[in-house]
Amino acid sequence: MELRVLAYFLAVVDAKNISRAARQLHVSQPTVSRQLQALEDELGVPLFERGSREIQLTSDGLYLANQARQITALVDKTLTNIHQTKTISGTVLIGCGESQMMGTVAQSINTLKHEHPGVQINLFSTDGNTAVERLQAGIFDFAIVMTPMMDHRYNFIRLPGASRWGLLLPKSSPLARQKSISAEQLTNIDLIAPQQKGIDELFENWLGHSTDQFHIISTYNLLYNASILVSAGVGAALCLDNIINTNHTALTFVPLIPTLQSMASLVWLKGRPLSDAASAFLNQLQAAVS
Repeated sequence: MELRVLAYFLAVVDAKNISRAARQLHVSQPTVSRQLQALEDELGVPLFERGSREIQLTSDGLYLANQARQITALVDKTLTNIHQTKTISGTVLIGCGESQMMGTVAQSINTLKHEHPGVQINLFSTDGNTAVERLQAGIFDFAIVMTPMMDHRYNFIRLPGASRWGLLLPKSSPLARQKSISAEQLTNIDLIAPQQKGIDELFENWLGHSTDQFHIISTYNLLYNASILVSAGVGAALCLDNIINTNHTALTFVPLIPTLQSMASLVWLKGRPLSDAASAFLNQLQAAVS
């Protein structure tokens, strides 16, 4: 499977029409059609639904399109990092879970831009699970996660600071007038809970028993949309403090008691060589936390 053929395939997917894709690629329509047919023959599955005016993908076609985008993105990033000048340049992609400890990372990026203006740091906001998956796939250079990475496959740097767990509530809720929420109260509340791996274990250790008593009515991977559910009265979001700015809003954050905190780490895969740009960022962050 050639990268050129994947580029033809993605062009057709985006244009939804072989003729339009051929014009954008500056090749003939028969050339594109032959390449797509050869790709289907190679894979042994149909990639397109025939018979409609616009291209429609089969389930295998949808899967290939998603994989092809990741492959071409990885190739583009690799070529950018290889084709450097004598000064350090290139792109670094960091998958970020929501964390107030991002402040240290931001300060490091600010310092780095003055020392190595040819380095571009790209942040991709997502949940910790997806960040780690894309780190493993080679799409991300680094990931920032809240749960401890006690895994021999990863190196990590613990970021300074910690965040409290609590509930994001409407200010109109009776619980909003409390200074804290107890474990007993937590089991009697409609909860919007984070999807991240390790959360159940974290709260089971805090509770001293299973989280089966939690009444979870919805889950989330990023808190912004969950905050909209809270505003609509769906439930209370179990979350970390200082992710949502509640100033001048109808929401408030109430911490849990006893206090439960999480820390954040920057992680990267052991044994995978880093580009000069990624190494420059890592050196800057290590200097900031030492």
